[in-house]
Amino acid sequence: MTEMIRKRPLKAAVLFSLFLLPLLLIFNGKGEQAMTIRDTDIRLKISWKKEDEFNPLYTQRFGADPGVMEYNGRLYVYTTNDLVEKDADGNVLENSYRLIRTINCISSDDLVNWTDHGAIPVAGGIAKWAVNSWAPCAAHKVVDGAEKFFLYFCNGGNGIGVLTADSPVGPWRDELGRLLIDRSVPTCADVTWLFDPAVMVDEDGTGYLAFGGGVPQGRDADPGTGRIVRLGADMISLDGDPVRLEVPYLFEDSGINRIGNRYIYSYCSNWNTRGNSLGITDGAIEYMTADSPLGPYTYAGELFPNQGRFFGLYGNNHHAIACLDGQYYLFYHNRSVEKARGLTGNYRSPQIDRITVGEDGALARVRGTMRGVEQLKPLNPYETVSALTMSHQAGTYFDTLEDRPVLHALAGGWIRVTSVDFSAGCRAFTLRACSPEGCTVYVVTGDVHGEIAAAVSVPAGDAPAAYTVPLNLAGVQDVFLVFSDKCLAESWSVD
Repeated sequence: MTEMIRKRPLKAAVLFSLFLLPLLLIFNGKGEQAMTIRDTDIRLKISWKKEDEFNPLYTQRFGADPGVMEYNGRLYVYTTNDLVEKDADGNVLENSYRLIRTINCISSDDLVNWTDHGAIPVAGGIAKWAVNSWAPCAAHKVVDGAEKFFLYFCNGGNGIGVLTADSPVGPWRDELGRLLIDRSVPTCADVTWLFDPAVMVDEDGTGYLAFGGGVPQGRDADPGTGRIVRLGADMISLDGDPVRLEVPYLFEDSGINRIGNRYIYSYCSNWNTRGNSLGITDGAIEYMTADSPLGPYTYAGELFPNQGRFFGLYGNNHHAIACLDGQYYLFYHNRSVEKARGLTGNYRSPQIDRITVGEDGALARVRGTMRGVEQLKPLNPYETVSALTMSHQAGTYFDTLEDRPVLHALAGGWIRVTSVDFSAGCRAFTLRACSPEGCTVYVVTGDVHGEIAAAVSVPAGDAPAAYTVPLNLAGVQDVFLVFSDKCLAESWSVD
Protein backbone atom coordinates (compact mmCIF):
# COMPACT_ATOMS: atom_id res chain seq x y z
CA MET A 1 0.00 0.00 0.00
CA THR A 2 2.88 2.39 0.84
CA GLU A 3 4.49 1.83 -2.56
CA MET A 4 1.17 2.37 -4.29
CA ILE A 5 0.69 5.68 -2.51
CA ARG A 6 4.21 6.86 -3.33
CA LYS A 7 3.82 6.18 -7.03
CA ARG A 8 0.60 8.21 -7.37
CA PRO A 9 1.12 11.88 -8.31
CA LEU A 10 0.09 14.39 -5.69
CA LYS A 11 -2.87 16.51 -6.78
CA ALA A 12 -2.69 20.29 -6.75
CA ALA A 13 -4.96 20.58 -3.71
CA VAL A 14 -2.78 18.16 -1.73
CA LEU A 15 0.38 20.07 -2.71
CA PHE A 16 -1.37 23.27 -1.62
CA SER A 17 -2.19 21.87 1.81
CA LEU A 18 1.26 20.35 2.34
CA PHE A 19 3.43 23.28 1.31
CA LEU A 20 1.68 26.53 0.42
CA LEU A 21 -1.13 26.70 2.98
CA PRO A 22 1.12 26.39 6.08
CA LEU A 23 3.26 29.25 4.79
CA LEU A 24 0.23 31.40 4.08
CA LEU A 25 -1.18 30.71 7.52
CA ILE A 26 2.14 31.84 9.00
CA PHE A 27 1.93 35.01 6.92
CA ASN A 28 -1.62 35.51 8.20
CA GLY A 29 -0.19 35.67 11.70
CA LYS A 30 1.87 38.64 10.50
CA GLY A 31 -1.18 40.56 9.37
CA GLU A 32 -1.66 39.23 5.85
CA GLN A 33 -5.17 38.53 4.55
CA ALA A 34 -6.49 35.09 5.58
CA MET A 35 -6.78 32.34 2.98
CA THR A 36 -10.29 31.33 1.96
CA ILE A 37 -11.84 28.57 -0.14
CA ARG A 38 -12.05 31.09 -2.98
CA ASP A 39 -8.25 31.05 -3.07
CA THR A 40 -8.26 27.33 -3.96
CA ASP A 41 -9.27 25.67 -7.22
CA ILE A 42 -12.19 23.80 -5.63
CA ARG A 43 -15.55 24.06 -7.38
CA LEU A 44 -18.06 23.78 -4.57
CA LYS A 45 -21.21 21.70 -4.94
CA ILE A 46 -24.48 23.62 -4.63
CA SER A 47 -26.65 23.04 -1.57
CA TRP A 48 -30.37 22.32 -1.83
CA LYS A 49 -30.91 24.20 1.44
CA LYS A 50 -30.48 27.92 2.12
CA GLU A 51 -27.76 28.90 4.58
CA ASP A 52 -30.11 30.77 6.93
CA GLU A 53 -32.73 27.99 7.00
CA PHE A 54 -32.77 24.75 9.01
CA ASN A 55 -35.65 23.12 7.15
CA PRO A 56 -35.65 20.55 5.70
CA LEU A 57 -33.79 18.43 8.26
CA TYR A 58 -31.51 16.87 5.65
CA THR A 59 -30.98 17.03 1.89
CA GLN A 60 -28.68 14.12 1.00
CA ARG A 61 -31.76 12.09 0.04
CA PHE A 62 -35.53 12.33 0.33
CA GLY A 63 -37.57 11.30 3.38
CA ALA A 64 -41.32 11.36 3.97
CA ASP A 65 -43.88 10.46 6.68
CA PRO A 66 -41.67 11.24 9.70
CA GLY A 67 -42.12 9.12 12.80
CA VAL A 68 -40.28 10.44 15.86
CA MET A 69 -39.02 8.82 19.07
CA GLU A 70 -37.32 10.49 22.04
CA TYR A 71 -34.59 8.51 23.77
CA ASN A 72 -32.02 9.75 26.30
CA GLY A 73 -32.46 13.41 25.38
CA ARG A 74 -32.23 12.81 21.66
CA LEU A 75 -34.89 12.70 18.94
CA TYR A 76 -34.73 9.91 16.37
CA VAL A 77 -36.61 10.53 13.14
CA TYR A 78 -37.57 7.62 10.88
CA THR A 79 -38.82 8.39 7.37
CA THR A 80 -40.10 6.69 4.24
CA ASN A 81 -37.16 6.67 1.82
CA ASP A 82 -38.72 8.21 -1.30
CA LEU A 83 -36.83 6.99 -4.38
CA VAL A 84 -36.87 9.02 -7.59
CA GLU A 85 -38.60 6.99 -10.30
CA LYS A 86 -37.62 7.48 -13.96
CA ASP A 87 -38.80 6.15 -17.30
CA ALA A 88 -36.58 4.48 -19.91
CA ASP A 89 -35.52 7.90 -21.23
CA GLY A 90 -34.49 9.16 -17.80
CA ASN A 91 -37.51 11.40 -17.28
CA VAL A 92 -38.66 11.75 -13.68
CA LEU A 93 -42.01 10.10 -13.00
CA GLU A 94 -44.65 10.73 -10.36
CA ASN A 95 -43.81 8.95 -7.12
CA SER A 96 -45.75 5.67 -7.11
CA TYR A 97 -44.28 4.54 -3.75
CA ARG A 98 -44.01 1.00 -5.12
CA LEU A 99 -40.21 0.96 -5.06
CA ILE A 100 -39.80 2.02 -1.43
CA ARG A 101 -38.26 -0.77 0.62
CA THR A 102 -36.01 1.11 3.06
CA ILE A 103 -36.53 3.43 6.02
CA ASN A 104 -34.22 6.36 6.82
CA CYS A 105 -33.02 7.19 10.33
CA ILE A 106 -31.51 10.47 11.56
CA SER A 107 -31.11 11.85 15.08
CA SER A 108 -30.28 15.06 16.93
CA ASP A 109 -30.10 16.51 20.43
CA ASP A 110 -30.00 20.15 19.24
CA LEU A 111 -32.60 19.89 16.40
CA VAL A 112 -30.34 21.68 13.91
CA ASN A 113 -27.38 19.36 13.43
CA TRP A 114 -28.65 15.92 12.42
CA THR A 115 -26.66 12.68 12.37
CA ASP A 116 -27.46 10.42 9.42
CA HIS A 117 -27.73 6.75 10.45
CA GLY A 118 -28.48 5.56 6.93
CA ALA A 119 -31.32 3.59 5.36
CA ILE A 120 -32.66 0.44 7.05
CA PRO A 121 -33.19 -2.40 4.52
CA VAL A 122 -36.68 -3.42 5.64
CA ALA A 123 -38.84 -4.88 2.86
CA GLY A 124 -37.23 -7.87 1.18
CA GLY A 125 -34.26 -7.47 3.51
CA ILE A 126 -34.78 -7.78 7.26
CA ALA A 127 -38.48 -8.48 6.68
CA LYS A 128 -38.10 -10.84 3.74
CA TRP A 129 -41.86 -11.29 3.41
CA ALA A 130 -42.58 -7.56 2.98
CA VAL A 131 -42.82 -5.79 -0.38
CA ASN A 132 -42.82 -2.17 0.87
CA SER A 133 -41.89 -0.19 3.96
CA TRP A 134 -43.83 3.06 4.35
CA ALA A 135 -44.71 5.51 7.13
CA PRO A 136 -42.55 4.29 10.05
CA CYS A 137 -42.93 5.02 13.74
CA ALA A 138 -40.85 3.87 16.70
CA ALA A 139 -40.95 3.36 20.45
CA HIS A 140 -38.80 2.00 23.24
CA LYS A 141 -39.67 0.10 26.39
CA VAL A 142 -37.99 -2.03 29.05
CA VAL A 143 -38.88 -5.66 28.30
CA ASP A 144 -37.55 -8.46 30.52
CA GLY A 145 -35.23 -6.01 32.25
CA ALA A 146 -33.61 -4.62 29.09
CA GLU A 147 -34.32 -1.55 26.95
CA LYS A 148 -35.78 -2.62 23.64
CA PHE A 149 -36.69 -0.68 20.50
CA PHE A 150 -39.59 -1.22 18.11
CA LEU A 151 -39.93 0.03 14.54
CA TYR A 152 -43.41 -0.23 13.02
CA PHE A 153 -44.02 0.17 9.29
CA CYS A 154 -46.73 -0.53 6.73
CA ASN A 155 -46.39 -3.13 4.02
CA GLY A 156 -48.05 -0.96 1.40
CA GLY A 157 -51.72 -0.41 2.24
CA ASN A 158 -52.47 -3.90 3.49
CA GLY A 159 -50.91 -4.41 6.87
CA ILE A 160 -48.47 -3.32 9.55
CA GLY A 161 -45.21 -5.02 10.54
CA VAL A 162 -42.72 -4.46 13.35
CA LEU A 163 -38.96 -4.86 13.75
CA THR A 164 -37.02 -4.96 17.01
CA ALA A 165 -33.54 -3.89 18.11
CA ASP A 166 -31.37 -3.23 21.14
CA SER A 167 -30.46 0.25 19.91
CA PRO A 168 -32.46 3.05 18.29
CA VAL A 169 -30.25 2.71 15.20
CA GLY A 170 -30.27 -1.09 15.00
CA PRO A 171 -29.24 -3.58 13.88
CA TRP A 172 -32.90 -4.49 13.42
CA ARG A 173 -34.37 -7.97 13.42
CA ASP A 174 -37.70 -9.54 12.47
CA GLU A 175 -38.77 -11.47 15.56
CA LEU A 176 -42.38 -11.84 14.49
CA GLY A 177 -41.66 -13.00 10.94
CA ARG A 178 -45.03 -11.76 9.63
CA LEU A 179 -47.46 -8.85 9.81
CA LEU A 180 -48.52 -7.70 13.25
CA ILE A 181 -51.82 -6.41 11.86
CA ASP A 182 -53.51 -7.77 8.74
CA ARG A 183 -57.09 -8.01 7.51
CA SER A 184 -57.76 -11.14 9.54
CA VAL A 185 -57.49 -9.10 12.76
CA PRO A 186 -60.97 -8.29 14.15
CA THR A 187 -62.42 -4.93 13.02
CA CYS A 188 -59.68 -4.55 10.34
CA ALA A 189 -61.21 -6.27 7.30
CA ASP A 190 -63.12 -3.16 6.25
CA VAL A 191 -60.30 -0.63 6.81
CA THR A 192 -59.72 0.82 3.35
CA TRP A 193 -56.03 1.51 3.91
CA LEU A 194 -54.53 -0.70 6.59
CA PHE A 195 -51.46 1.45 7.12
CA ASP A 196 -49.90 4.56 8.75
CA PRO A 197 -49.14 3.29 12.26
CA ALA A 198 -48.46 5.58 15.24
CA VAL A 199 -47.21 4.20 18.55
CA MET A 200 -47.27 5.49 22.13
CA VAL A 201 -46.00 3.96 25.36
CA ASP A 202 -48.07 5.36 28.23
CA GLU A 203 -46.72 6.26 31.67
CA ASP A 204 -47.68 2.83 33.02
CA GLY A 205 -45.66 1.09 30.28
CA THR A 206 -48.63 0.05 28.17
CA GLY A 207 -48.20 0.44 24.43
CA TYR A 208 -50.89 1.59 21.99
CA LEU A 209 -50.91 1.53 18.20
CA ALA A 210 -53.18 3.76 16.10
CA PHE A 211 -53.57 3.12 12.38
CA GLY A 212 -55.90 3.08 9.37
CA GLY A 213 -57.27 5.40 6.73
CA GLY A 214 -59.09 5.72 3.46
CA VAL A 215 -62.53 7.01 2.55
CA PRO A 216 -65.26 4.56 1.53
CA GLN A 217 -67.57 5.80 -1.22
CA GLY A 218 -69.96 8.47 0.04
CA ARG A 219 -68.47 8.63 3.54
CA ASP A 220 -66.26 11.72 3.40
CA ALA A 221 -67.54 13.12 6.71
CA ASP A 222 -67.35 9.85 8.68
CA PRO A 223 -65.03 7.35 6.92
CA GLY A 224 -64.97 4.99 9.92
CA THR A 225 -61.50 3.67 9.00
CA GLY A 226 -59.50 4.78 12.04
CA ARG A 227 -58.42 2.19 14.63
CA ILE A 228 -56.46 1.99 17.87
CA VAL A 229 -55.35 -1.12 19.75
CA ARG A 230 -53.61 -1.93 23.01
CA LEU A 231 -50.32 -3.74 22.47
CA GLY A 232 -49.13 -6.73 24.43
CA ALA A 233 -46.38 -6.40 27.01
CA ASP A 234 -43.85 -7.52 24.38
CA MET A 235 -44.97 -4.71 21.99
CA ILE A 236 -45.13 -7.20 19.09
CA SER A 237 -48.53 -8.70 19.93
CA LEU A 238 -52.05 -7.35 20.44
CA ASP A 239 -53.87 -7.16 23.77
CA GLY A 240 -57.48 -7.11 22.60
CA ASP A 241 -59.25 -6.15 19.41
CA PRO A 242 -58.66 -2.80 17.66
CA VAL A 243 -61.22 -0.15 18.62
CA ARG A 244 -63.09 1.76 15.92
CA LEU A 245 -62.56 5.53 16.13
CA GLU A 246 -65.12 8.08 14.98
CA VAL A 247 -62.85 10.56 13.20
CA PRO A 248 -64.42 13.37 11.14
CA TYR A 249 -63.12 13.63 7.58
CA LEU A 250 -60.29 11.15 8.20
CA PHE A 251 -57.96 10.49 5.28
CA GLU A 252 -54.77 8.90 6.72
CA ASP A 253 -51.77 9.51 9.00
CA SER A 254 -52.73 8.61 12.57
CA GLY A 255 -50.88 10.08 15.55
CA ILE A 256 -51.17 9.20 19.26
CA ASN A 257 -49.65 11.21 22.13
CA ARG A 258 -50.21 11.99 25.78
CA ILE A 259 -49.92 15.67 26.71
CA GLY A 260 -50.55 16.28 30.39
CA ASN A 261 -53.53 14.19 31.45
CA ARG A 262 -55.13 14.14 28.01
CA TYR A 263 -54.61 11.85 25.08
CA ILE A 264 -54.23 13.38 21.64
CA TYR A 265 -55.28 11.56 18.50
CA SER A 266 -54.15 13.46 15.40
CA TYR A 267 -54.64 12.73 11.72
CA CYS A 268 -54.71 14.09 8.18
CA SER A 269 -58.10 15.18 6.83
CA ASN A 270 -59.36 14.14 3.41
CA TRP A 271 -59.85 16.29 0.32
CA ASN A 272 -63.64 16.70 0.50
CA THR A 273 -64.15 18.76 3.66
CA ARG A 274 -66.01 21.70 2.14
CA GLY A 275 -69.01 22.97 4.06
CA ASN A 276 -68.29 21.25 7.39
CA SER A 277 -69.15 23.05 10.64
CA LEU A 278 -65.91 22.14 12.44
CA GLY A 279 -63.57 24.35 10.44
CA ILE A 280 -61.66 21.37 9.00
CA THR A 281 -59.81 22.11 5.75
CA ASP A 282 -58.51 19.77 3.06
CA GLY A 283 -55.34 17.74 3.65
CA ALA A 284 -54.72 19.29 7.07
CA ILE A 285 -53.54 17.88 10.40
CA GLU A 286 -56.48 17.80 12.83
CA TYR A 287 -56.55 16.64 16.44
CA MET A 288 -58.96 15.13 18.94
CA THR A 289 -58.75 14.61 22.70
CA ALA A 290 -59.81 11.92 25.16
CA ASP A 291 -59.41 10.85 28.78
CA SER A 292 -58.42 7.34 27.74
CA PRO A 293 -56.01 6.23 24.98
CA LEU A 294 -58.75 4.01 23.52
CA GLY A 295 -61.20 6.93 23.42
CA PRO A 296 -63.84 8.02 22.80
CA TYR A 297 -62.22 11.09 21.23
CA THR A 298 -63.73 14.54 20.74
CA TYR A 299 -62.70 16.85 17.92
CA ALA A 300 -60.57 19.73 19.25
CA GLY A 301 -59.18 21.70 16.31
CA GLU A 302 -56.89 22.05 13.33
CA LEU A 303 -53.19 21.88 14.15
CA PHE A 304 -51.52 22.35 10.77
CA PRO A 305 -53.06 23.31 7.42
CA ASN A 306 -51.79 21.59 4.31
CA GLN A 307 -48.13 22.46 3.78
CA GLY A 308 -49.01 23.90 0.38
CA ARG A 309 -50.53 26.87 2.24
CA PHE A 310 -47.04 27.85 3.37
CA PHE A 311 -44.73 26.53 0.69
CA GLY A 312 -46.82 26.46 -2.50
CA LEU A 313 -46.57 22.75 -3.29
CA TYR A 314 -49.57 20.78 -2.08
CA GLY A 315 -49.64 17.05 -1.43
CA ASN A 316 -50.46 14.50 1.21
CA ASN A 317 -49.81 15.76 4.74
CA HIS A 318 -48.10 13.41 7.20
CA HIS A 319 -46.92 14.34 10.67
CA ALA A 320 -45.65 13.33 14.10
CA ILE A 321 -45.81 15.15 17.44
CA ALA A 322 -42.74 14.78 19.66
CA CYS A 323 -41.51 16.27 22.92
CA LEU A 324 -37.94 17.11 23.97
CA ASP A 325 -37.08 18.85 27.24
CA GLY A 326 -40.72 19.83 27.79
CA GLN A 327 -41.18 21.49 24.39
CA TYR A 328 -43.46 19.95 21.76
CA TYR A 329 -42.61 19.88 18.07
CA LEU A 330 -44.46 19.10 14.88
CA PHE A 331 -42.61 17.03 12.30
CA TYR A 332 -44.07 16.93 8.81
CA HIS A 333 -42.91 16.64 5.21
CA ASN A 334 -42.62 19.16 2.41
CA ARG A 335 -41.42 19.12 -1.19
CA SER A 336 -38.60 21.64 -0.61
CA VAL A 337 -35.70 19.51 -1.89
CA GLU A 338 -37.75 18.41 -4.88
CA LYS A 339 -38.31 22.09 -5.70
CA ALA A 340 -34.64 22.99 -5.20
CA ARG A 341 -33.60 20.16 -7.51
CA GLY A 342 -36.05 21.23 -10.19
CA LEU A 343 -38.03 17.99 -10.00
CA THR A 344 -41.78 17.34 -10.02
CA GLY A 345 -43.25 14.12 -8.71
CA ASN A 346 -44.25 14.42 -5.03
CA TYR A 347 -40.85 13.59 -3.54
CA ARG A 348 -40.84 14.68 0.08
CA SER A 349 -38.41 15.83 2.79
CA PRO A 350 -38.88 16.12 6.60
CA GLN A 351 -39.27 19.44 8.41
CA ILE A 352 -39.89 20.68 11.97
CA ASP A 353 -41.65 23.59 13.68
CA ARG A 354 -42.65 24.25 17.30
CA ILE A 355 -46.03 23.52 18.85
CA THR A 356 -47.40 25.89 21.49
CA VAL A 357 -49.50 24.18 24.16
CA GLY A 358 -51.87 26.49 26.03
CA GLU A 359 -52.53 26.40 29.76
CA ASP A 360 -55.80 24.65 28.97
CA GLY A 361 -53.93 21.99 26.96
CA ALA A 362 -55.12 23.29 23.59
CA LEU A 363 -52.66 23.08 20.73
CA ALA A 364 -52.14 26.34 18.84
CA ARG A 365 -52.17 26.17 15.06
CA VAL A 366 -48.66 25.69 13.69
CA ARG A 367 -47.27 27.82 10.90
CA GLY A 368 -44.86 26.03 8.59
CA THR A 369 -41.51 27.77 8.09
CA MET A 370 -38.29 27.13 6.22
CA ARG A 371 -36.35 28.61 9.13
CA GLY A 372 -37.40 25.74 11.38
CA VAL A 373 -36.54 25.82 15.08
CA GLU A 374 -33.74 27.47 17.01
CA GLN A 375 -30.76 25.33 17.98
CA LEU A 376 -31.24 23.99 21.51
CA LYS A 377 -27.53 24.00 22.41
CA PRO A 378 -24.14 24.32 20.74
CA LEU A 379 -22.39 21.20 19.49
CA ASN A 380 -19.60 19.80 21.68
CA PRO A 381 -16.46 19.16 19.56
CA TYR A 382 -14.47 17.66 22.42
CA GLU A 383 -16.30 14.37 21.99
CA THR A 384 -15.90 12.37 18.79
CA VAL A 385 -18.34 13.73 16.21
CA SER A 386 -19.66 11.54 13.41
CA ALA A 387 -18.75 12.98 10.01
CA LEU A 388 -22.40 12.30 9.15
CA THR A 389 -23.50 15.04 11.60
CA MET A 390 -24.47 18.24 9.80
CA SER A 391 -27.03 21.01 9.42
CA HIS A 392 -26.30 21.63 5.72
CA GLN A 393 -24.48 19.75 2.97
CA ALA A 394 -23.78 19.53 -0.72
CA GLY A 395 -22.23 16.68 -2.68
CA THR A 396 -22.17 14.22 0.23
CA TYR A 397 -23.96 10.94 0.90
CA PHE A 398 -24.31 8.20 3.48
CA ASP A 399 -22.05 5.21 2.85
CA THR A 400 -20.49 2.32 4.74
CA LEU A 401 -16.88 1.18 4.95
CA GLU A 402 -16.01 -2.08 6.67
CA ASP A 403 -19.61 -2.10 7.96
CA ARG A 404 -19.13 1.30 9.61
CA PRO A 405 -21.11 4.40 8.62
CA VAL A 406 -19.08 7.04 6.76
CA LEU A 407 -19.66 10.28 4.93
CA HIS A 408 -19.04 9.83 1.21
CA ALA A 409 -17.94 13.22 -0.13
CA LEU A 410 -17.44 14.03 -3.79
CA ALA A 411 -14.91 16.54 -5.09
CA GLY A 412 -16.24 19.95 -4.05
CA GLY A 413 -18.59 18.40 -1.50
CA TRP A 414 -18.96 19.93 1.93
CA ILE A 415 -20.83 19.78 5.21
CA ARG A 416 -21.71 22.49 7.72
CA VAL A 417 -21.95 21.95 11.46
CA THR A 418 -23.80 24.86 13.06
CA SER A 419 -22.75 26.55 16.32
CA VAL A 420 -19.79 24.48 17.46
CA ASP A 421 -18.59 25.53 20.91
CA PHE A 422 -14.81 26.00 21.14
CA SER A 423 -15.02 27.93 24.41
CA ALA A 424 -12.48 25.59 26.04
CA GLY A 425 -10.06 26.35 23.19
CA CYS A 426 -8.40 23.91 20.87
CA ARG A 427 -4.91 23.18 19.59
CA ALA A 428 -5.52 20.35 17.13
CA PHE A 429 -8.12 18.88 14.78
CA THR A 430 -8.27 15.14 14.12
CA LEU A 431 -10.09 13.63 11.14
CA ARG A 432 -10.53 9.91 10.62
CA ALA A 433 -10.87 9.30 6.88
CA CYS A 434 -9.51 7.75 3.70
CA SER A 435 -9.49 8.77 0.04
CA PRO A 436 -9.11 6.66 -3.12
CA GLU A 437 -6.76 9.10 -4.84
CA GLY A 438 -5.83 11.54 -2.08
CA CYS A 439 -7.81 14.51 -0.80
CA THR A 440 -7.42 17.72 1.13
CA VAL A 441 -10.10 18.38 3.73
CA TYR A 442 -10.33 22.05 4.66
CA VAL A 443 -11.67 23.21 8.02
CA VAL A 444 -13.46 26.46 7.23
CA THR A 445 -15.28 28.92 9.49
CA GLY A 446 -17.91 31.60 8.93
CA ASP A 447 -19.37 30.37 5.64
CA VAL A 448 -18.51 27.72 3.08
CA HIS A 449 -16.37 30.21 1.12
CA GLY A 450 -14.80 31.47 4.32
CA GLU A 451 -11.47 31.47 6.11
CA ILE A 452 -9.43 28.29 6.07
CA ALA A 453 -8.54 27.46 9.66
CA ALA A 454 -6.77 24.17 8.91
CA ALA A 455 -6.15 21.71 6.09
CA VAL A 456 -5.90 17.94 6.46
CA SER A 457 -4.01 16.02 3.79
CA VAL A 458 -5.50 12.54 3.39
CA PRO A 459 -3.17 10.35 1.27
CA ALA A 460 -4.43 7.85 -1.28
CA GLY A 461 -5.59 4.61 0.29
CA ASP A 462 -8.63 2.52 1.15
CA ALA A 463 -8.17 2.12 4.92
CA PRO A 464 -9.37 4.93 7.23
CA ALA A 465 -6.77 6.45 9.54
CA ALA A 466 -6.59 9.40 11.93
CA TYR A 467 -4.89 12.58 10.67
CA THR A 468 -4.15 15.45 13.06
CA VAL A 469 -3.31 19.06 12.20
CA PRO A 470 -2.98 22.24 14.29
CA LEU A 471 -6.20 24.21 14.79
CA ASN A 472 -6.73 27.34 16.83
CA LEU A 473 -10.37 28.32 17.30
CA ALA A 474 -12.33 29.92 20.13
CA GLY A 475 -15.94 30.74 20.92
CA VAL A 476 -19.02 29.42 19.13
CA GLN A 477 -18.60 29.13 15.37
CA ASP A 478 -20.11 27.45 12.34
CA VAL A 479 -17.63 24.92 10.98
CA PHE A 480 -17.45 23.59 7.42
CA LEU A 481 -15.54 20.60 6.14
CA VAL A 482 -14.75 21.10 2.45
CA PHE A 483 -13.42 18.20 0.36
CA SER A 484 -11.09 18.76 -2.60
CA ASP A 485 -11.61 15.24 -3.94
CA LYS A 486 -13.53 12.05 -3.18
CA CYS A 487 -13.21 11.14 0.49
CA LEU A 488 -14.76 8.73 2.99
CA ALA A 489 -14.84 10.49 6.36
CA GLU A 490 -15.73 8.63 9.54
CA SER A 491 -15.43 11.16 12.39
CA TRP A 492 -13.65 14.24 13.72
CA SER A 493 -12.74 15.82 17.06
CA VAL A 494 -10.59 18.58 18.56
CA ASP A 495 -8.13 18.77 21.45
